[in-house]
Amino acid sequence: MTLLVHTFVYDADGRHDFLEDPEYGDTLAGFESTRTRLWGSAVMRDLGSRFFPRLDGDDLYVEGDEIDDFLAECESIRHHLDNLAGLGGYDTDYVAQRFDNIVAAAVRAKAVGGGIVVW
Repeated sequence: MTLLVHTFVYDADGRHDFLEDPEYGDTLAGFESTRTRLWGSAVMRDLGSRFFPRLDGDDLYVEGDEIDDFLAECESIRHHLDNLAGLGGYDTDYVAQRFDNIVAAAVRAKAVGGGIVVW
């Protein structure tokens, strides 16, 4: 299975209303194995990540009021992507592209007051 990232807002009934996201390749967030070997890894936790480790066992929802904190976390993690990729057994370009897809979704969500889900 593949992890995907999508943006959402809430509709009038409080349900997720998924926005039109870019082409399929730009919504890729990793293999199912990246839940534990990358995003939810001990190294990610050691870097102080509080959002990404949620993927270890569950989907990651970042609500609209958390987007700024999530983007700040992403910025602090960005310069560790090479190390994270190597420790997880992934190619650096693969990790960087998936990470960039997640960040781009968060930026799109921020622009409309929404959130993201990685699932």
